[in-house]
Amino acid sequence: MTIDSRIVLSADKLSKAVDGPDGRLVILEDVGLTVERGASVAIVGASGSGKTTLLGLLAGLDRPSGGSVSLAGQRLDTLDEEARARLRRRLVGFVFQSFHLLPALNAEENVMLPLELEGRDDARERAAAVLADVGLHKRLHHYPHQLSGGEQQRVALARAFVHEPEVLFADEPTGNLDQRTGAAITDLLFALNRERSTTLVLVTHDLTLAARCARTIRLRDGRVVEGDA
Repeated sequence: MTIDSRIVLSADKLSKAVDGPDGRLVILEDVGLTVERGASVAIVGASGSGKTTLLGLLAGLDRPSGGSVSLAGQRLDTLDEEARARLRRRLVGFVFQSFHLLPALNAEENVMLPLELEGRDDARERAAAVLADVGLHKRLHHYPHQLSGGEQQRVALARAFVHEPEVLFADEPTGNLDQRTGAAITDLLFALNRERSTTLVLVTHDLTLAARCARTIRLRDGRVVEGDA
């Protein structure tokens, strides 16, 4: 089978189900989609529609019950957890609604962390440069509790971009921010997507944010119901 080099992310007949006290719960069913390199894609839907579960499967954070996901031509179901973790470190960045910064590390050290895990010897220089890109060159040595919510999310965004990932996954990236700060973070996301050609896949309840993406995929009860998947 020929692999289309334009496609960085794809899912085929993807499903996820879990067993609970009331029986088997189907979260996602028969989801198929493709995402081209450099694209911006919003995944939208009501609470409980499977958005965050889909994001986790696409990013290789969880295993599907059925179907497959391919990232940069590599089928994730053929990899063990260690190999998937290596692939994520190399190709993927994450931004979450909760910032997930390490409180004992300052902004620079939080951003350095992915590079240090790769054994890079330029971690400090790269971290400082990317923090400057998001307007935090004067906050390098501030700890998370010394930063506003918007500043913490910018640190998280810098950490996600510092190793220049192929794909950035964002789960409600503006959900904990006020409208003005959320708009600034949104502008940064799309500027980095545009300037670095990083593929952006985001989950959001914010239809204004979704409208800025080139494509929207809508989920309802675990199935794609709208959008060019």
